[in-house]
Amino acid sequence: MKTATPVALNELLSPAAINLNLKSTDRDSVLAELVDQIPQLANQPEARETLLRALYEREQLHSTGIGDGIAVPHSRNALVGLVDQPIMVFGRHAQGIPYDAIDEVPARLFFLVVAPTVTQHLAILARLSRLFRDSRLRRSLLAADQPEKVLSLIRDAEAKL
Repeated sequence: MKTATPVALNELLSPAAINLNLKSTDRDSVLAELVDQIPQLANQPEARETLLRALYEREQLHSTGIGDGIAVPHSRNALVGLVDQPIMVFGRHAQGIPYDAIDEVPARLFFLVVAPTVTQHLAILARLSRLFRDSRLRRSLLAADQPEKVLSLIRDAEAKL
């Protein structure tokens, strides 16, 4: 049985997909702001709307705020046909946004995940959850001043997994 190579999260991110100054004040608008960071959807208004609808529906089921000031917006299912490669967007909010997380801590760090297959979708979510166990990484992401620093922090944290 062939084992899949773990997906490298830092390879899913690019500086263009990192926003260190989210301006939104509520959950729905932060989702739209994150989706606007996806370069692959810039000229595809229908795909953008499909993704936003899927994200809103997922949040209605249960918040993707996972605690410790982190939210991982993602659709309930893989979005087959919407994207052909997994995509991740990182956003940071200075004050935090109420996100209905189990610990009720406002979300400040956002990792939007979009994947074309269920396997990739679940692998990315699992890898993110392993990274977030490290409180130093969470603090460093809150302090990063450049998108390249975010990439470097994630790359270094993944190397330790």
